[in-house]
Amino acid sequence: MTATETLRAVSPAFDKEGAGDAAETSLRPLTLAEFVGQGQIRANLRVFIDAAKARGEALDHVLFNGPPGLGKTTLAQIVARELGVGFRTCLGPMIARAGDLAAILTNLQPRDVLFIDEIHRLNPAVEEILYPAMEDFQLDLIIGEGPAARSVRIDLPPFTLIGATTRSGLISTPLRERFGIPMRLSFYEPAELEQIVTRGARILAFDLTPDGAAEIARRSRGTPRVAGRLLRRVRDFAHAAKLKKVDAKAADAALNRLEVDGRGLDAMDRRYLRCIVDSYGGGPVGVEALAAALAEQRDVIEDVIEPYLIQQGLVLRTPRGRLVGEPGYRHLGLEPPKPGAPQLDLLGPNAESAGGDE
Repeated sequence: MTATETLRAVSPAFDKEGAGDAAETSLRPLTLAEFVGQGQIRANLRVFIDAAKARGEALDHVLFNGPPGLGKTTLAQIVARELGVGFRTCLGPMIARAGDLAAILTNLQPRDVLFIDEIHRLNPAVEEILYPAMEDFQLDLIIGEGPAARSVRIDLPPFTLIGATTRSGLISTPLRERFGIPMRLSFYEPAELEQIVTRGARILAFDLTPDGAAEIARRSRGTPRVAGRLLRRVRDFAHAAKLKKVDAKAADAALNRLEVDGRGLDAMDRRYLRCIVDSYGGGPVGVEALAAALAEQRDVIEDVIEPYLIQQGLVLRTPRGRLVGEPGYRHLGLEPPKPGAPQLDLLGPNAESAGGDE
């Protein structure tokens, strides 16, 4: 994550080093009943959890996939809590060696939940060790070197591995196929976010009116983590202004000071759209060219900036590159190009891809 990204109020990425950790954690639901949104996922998890508990078995391995901030970590914690078992968590890239994974797995108790965030970034050598652990609850290790090396098999207690990823395409097929319960999280509806914001205001103990909650929800990019962050910033502005009650007008004033507009886009999003329009004629343009023009990492563009813009139709992702859609032009206050214009004619001879969709 870049320094620019950590400063964005609408960033769905979790600030692992910031002071907001405790406040963000306090807003998280503790049970499936408290969890708002992702209705189909919640219903299915309830069935799988109840069935595993009734049989006295470990829940099958679960893979949560979706953009940042939608509740993958929260759901993993809820699963462990609903199962009544221990919960261990680690970050995929932090498991550098097979010995690190072995230390974690051998310390698990029967039916415990092991949560690996960013599982798509696992070291391939570590991933190979994980296969028999997931399938047979056995760990195969090589002890020693050279002629004295020998293979050791360690039996593991049955456990549940929950993986979380924002890039399911980067997970190898053998690893993906070992997850018996794959689940895709989607962006939240404004009504769902309004419930989340209202609950958060109650936990944070400040008076937020229904229209104030709706205003924050509408500008939260369909993401609960963003909603919680904006809620805390609105509370800060309300406290500074000595407001006893925060309504839609007060929330709007606070969010405008954060440069978060009516659709939840901030200065970085508008800069992204403007770059495509002004520098590349509206597109198509390749992601590498955009990353260079914006001085951002490719991962930040693909994982953080683009998902919501694409979901809203503001940006189109085509085989030739990124293209600003008609809603994107209108959001910038510009007139969309007429149909058949060169920048929209992706198959025509005048369609310059500026590097293509690398």
